[in-house]
Amino acid sequence: MFWYFFYFNDSKFNENSTMRMPLILLNYNILLTMKFTVEAIMYFCCMRFFKKILDFYIFSNIHVALAGFSMTKITLINFGIQDNLTPLFVAFSILLSYNFIRFYEIKNNRLNWFKDWFFKKINEILLLIILSIFGLITILFFTDFNPTSLLILFPFAFMTLFYVIPLFKIGKLEVSFRNFPVIKIFSITVAWAGISVFFPLAEAYYQFTSAVYLEFFQRILILLAITIPFDIRDVNADSISLKTLPQILGITNSKVLGTLLLFGFVLLEIFKTNFTDIGLLVVLIISIITGLFLWFSSPKRFRYYTSFWVESVPIIWLGLLLFMNN
Repeated sequence: MFWYFFYFNDSKFNENSTMRMPLILLNYNILLTMKFTVEAIMYFCCMRFFKKILDFYIFSNIHVALAGFSMTKITLINFGIQDNLTPLFVAFSILLSYNFIRFYEIKNNRLNWFKDWFFKKINEILLLIILSIFGLITILFFTDFNPTSLLILFPFAFMTLFYVIPLFKIGKLEVSFRNFPVIKIFSITVAWAGISVFFPLAEAYYQFTSAVYLEFFQRILILLAITIPFDIRDVNADSISLKTLPQILGITNSKVLGTLLLFGFVLLEIFKTNFTDIGLLVVLIISIITGLFLWFSSPKRFRYYTSFWVESVPIIWLGLLLFMNN
């Protein structure tokens, strides 16, 4: 408006308008450039800030803890049990154990790409560990938590902890579940299935029937399918001696196997005694989502693809289950 008023009310300006117009356009272009520059800087700063938050969320294992919470909660919902203590117990346990495992790996000159970030955020990670210990103590000693369920938890927690940490050493050879061909493939999935199915039901004093074991085997199938993209990501970095599925079968055949596992996952839902149409629909949607993540996975994918998106499957599953049931 200022330029409009000035243009039509200043006779001198009107007389020399042809000379002044380039100056107006130049000033306008400078202002426009400054505007875009400021917006670009603000966008860049926001994205950097968002990336820092996302990195902490993923690399401090909050994301995987939330996935563990979701897996455990799904079991309780499927069996009609209203409880949040056990899923919280699982989440706190994951935060504690996984960050300890990360520290062990860095100490033993592994995860070199992760080392600098870890020690920059060591105070925040220690705070998370302290809060997790406090949360576990609160649940164990100040609630009606069933302590005998820890007997069920122990062997699966043992498998998780010693997946990376060696049970013992023979010379320079570290003996852990991860270093055993084939066993490595199943140890982590069996551990997660046991923790997310057997443990919460034992804590709730639920009698172990055929439905419980069916849930356990179904959970193993989906977890195996979820872990394949991780093995595909690391196929060029993993030692040949690990004998991961992509190393044994190849990437394409591993994807085919993962798809067959997802078919089995859906099929087992039909045979459940607590079968519902909503439950089948949710399982079908989760199978499709997992299948898409599986077939689009490759060794060239960014780490966020598996560490965030693929790891989000249990969280999406819980969200769908809660939404459908409401």
